[in-house]
Amino acid sequence: MNHPRNPIIIILAVVPAIGLLAGAALAQQGRPAQFGSQNPRWPRTEKPPLHGKHWVALTGKPLGATAGAMIFERGGNAVDSACAMLAVVCTMVDTLSWGGETQALIYNPNSKKVIAINGLGVAPTGATAEFFKKKGMAFPPSEGPLAAVTPGTPGGLMTMLAEFGTMSLKQVLEPALEMARNGYPVEAQAANAWENSKKTLAQWPYSKKAFLAHFDAADEKKRWAPEPGEIWTQPDLADTLQKLIDAEQAALKAGKGRKEAIYAAYERFYKGDIAIEYCRGSQEQGGLHTPADLANWKCYVEEPVKTTYKGIDVYKLNCWQQGPVLLQALNILEGIDLKSMGYNSPKYLHTLYQVMNLAYADRDFYYGDPYVAPEEPMKGLLSKEYAAERRKLINWEKNDPNVKPGDPYPFQGGVNPYKNLLENWSNVGAVGRAPQTEAELAEWYKQFTAGTTSIQSADEKGWVVSVTPSGGWNPACIAGNTGIGMSQRMQAFVLDEAKNPFNVLHPGQRPRSTLTPSLALKDGKPFLSWSIQGGDEQDQHCLQHFLNIVEWGATVQQACEAPDITSGQMQSTFGTHIATPGDMRVDSRTPLDIIKALEGMAYKVLPAQRNSGPMNSIFFDWKHGSFWAGSSNNGEDYGVVW
Repeated sequence: MNHPRNPIIIILAVVPAIGLLAGAALAQQGRPAQFGSQNPRWPRTEKPPLHGKHWVALTGKPLGATAGAMIFERGGNAVDSACAMLAVVCTMVDTLSWGGETQALIYNPNSKKVIAINGLGVAPTGATAEFFKKKGMAFPPSEGPLAAVTPGTPGGLMTMLAEFGTMSLKQVLEPALEMARNGYPVEAQAANAWENSKKTLAQWPYSKKAFLAHFDAADEKKRWAPEPGEIWTQPDLADTLQKLIDAEQAALKAGKGRKEAIYAAYERFYKGDIAIEYCRGSQEQGGLHTPADLANWKCYVEEPVKTTYKGIDVYKLNCWQQGPVLLQALNILEGIDLKSMGYNSPKYLHTLYQVMNLAYADRDFYYGDPYVAPEEPMKGLLSKEYAAERRKLINWEKNDPNVKPGDPYPFQGGVNPYKNLLENWSNVGAVGRAPQTEAELAEWYKQFTAGTTSIQSADEKGWVVSVTPSGGWNPACIAGNTGIGMSQRMQAFVLDEAKNPFNVLHPGQRPRSTLTPSLALKDGKPFLSWSIQGGDEQDQHCLQHFLNIVEWGATVQQACEAPDITSGQMQSTFGTHIATPGDMRVDSRTPLDIIKALEGMAYKVLPAQRNSGPMNSIFFDWKHGSFWAGSSNNGEDYGVVW
C-alpha cells in the first residue's frame, strides 16, 4: 500500500430519517418529495454514506466487512479483500455456505478490462430429469443432498485469488479459520434461523452436529440451536480450511510460486481427500455426488456480456445466471423518456414493470448453461434492434399478464428452432397453482428471495470486485465430516423442455441461477459496482438502483434505501417455479393514491415493509478522487472504509 498503516475505522450509524419514512397516511397531507416528483429531493438517509480514499469493503455481515478491512490493512488488494469476506460470510452459514456458488465481476486496472468468474457448480452423476420424475417430482427438491450441485465457492475463491490477488491462501483464510477453529459470537439472525429449522437440520447427522449444539431428542420445546451471542465453533470446517492451507504451504516449500501453490489447494479440494469425504457424506445421506463429478468440475474465467445505456457501459455475467435480463431491460428503457413520467409515479412504476415482464419472459425461456447444447441466442437477445421490437409490445394502459418470450433469432441471422414451444408457453396458469392463502404467499415469497449475500470491494490502485455468492443457506445439509454446507441450486433446473429448452437438467450442466453482480464503467473508468441479496428479484432491484443514480441523481446510500417495486410476473427459480402475473410488491411507504392508481392498471398491489434484499454499492467519485459506499438499511449489511 502507498499510505501509512492506520487503525481500522468501522462506521455504522443510524440517524433519524426525514421524509423517507412517510407512510401512506401522509398522502392525505401532501405527497413526500421522493414519490411522483420530476426532480425528487432525496431525503436524509437512515444510514450515512461511507466515504473512503484508499479502499472500501462491503458485505452482508459486519464480521465479513471487518475481515475485508483486515486484509486491506495488511497490504492486500480488493480481490484479496473480497476473498477474505467471502470466506467469512460462508463460515457464518446463514444465507450461504462453503458448498454453494460464487460468481464475480472484476475490473482489472492493468488491462482496463472487466473479467467474469464462473464458480457455479454442475449437476452430479445420475441427476437426470427422469430420475426426479420417477420420484414423482415436478422439479428437483429445494433442500437436502438431492438439491445440491457440486461445490463452486471454494474453486471460485481460489481462482480469483490465484489469478488476480496478491496474497497467499493462508493469509486470506486466516479470519475465517480463526472463526471456525476458536469460535465467534453467533449473531441472532443465524442462530434463530437454525432454531426455526431445527427439525429439518436434525434429519441430517452432520448438520445436527454442526448447528444444534443443545440438541435434545426428548425435548423439542427446548432450544437446540446456539443462543445469540454464544460462542460457536466448527471444528470440521476448520480442519477442511486447514487442509487447504497445508496443501498451499507444502507447494510453496517445494518451490512452487504463489499462484501454483493456491492451485495445489484447489486440486486437494476437488481431487483429493476433501472431495472423497464430501462425496461419501453426500451419498450416505442420499446424494448423488461422485469423486469424478468434483474432479471434472472447473471454474471458468470468462468474458462478461455488456450493453451501453446513455454512454455508460454496464457489465453482467453470461446467461448461466439471470444477469443479462438487466441489460435487456436497459436496452428497452433507453428508448423511453422516463424523466417525463416523474419519479415513482404510477406511469413510471408501470413502465418498469412492463419492461421487466418482457425481459424476464426471455430469461425464463432462453437462459441456460452456455457450455452445453443448445446454444443460447444471446447476440439477438442483447441487440438494440431486438429491444426496439420488444418496446413496441408495451401496453401503456394496464398490465399485460400474457407477455411471452420474443424471438431473438432473426436479430442474429438465424431461425428459431423452438417456435412450437413458444406458441404454448405462458405464465398464466401453465406453471403450477399460484399461491392462494397468505401462508402460501409468504412461503412463495420466501423462496422467491431465498439466500445469497453481496460483496463489494475497491482500492486506490483501481481494482474493483462485485460478487453475489450464495448456496448452502439455512437449512443446509452438511456433507460428511467436511463441515461444508451443500448447495440447493439443483432446484433451478426444469425437467420439461417446454418450460425452457436451455435449462433442462443433465449431469454436468449448470443450472440457470439468479446470482448477479453488476459493474458499470463510464469514460473507460469504474462508475458503479453493486449487487443485492435475494433470489429472482435481484436484477429487478439492481435495475432500479442504477436508474435511481443515473436518471434521478441519488447518492448510493439514497439509492440503497429508496422505495422500489418487485414484480411477481416471472417464473420463480425456486420451489414450484410458479409465476404470479400482475402481483406488484411496493414499499409500505407508498402513498395510497399511487397504490389506487396502480390497482386501476390491473395490478394486485402488495405493500411490504421490507420490499427487497439488502443492497451494497460503490460509486466512484473521479472529480474528488474518492469512493462513495452504501449499504441498505433493512439487513445486516455493513461497510468499512479508509
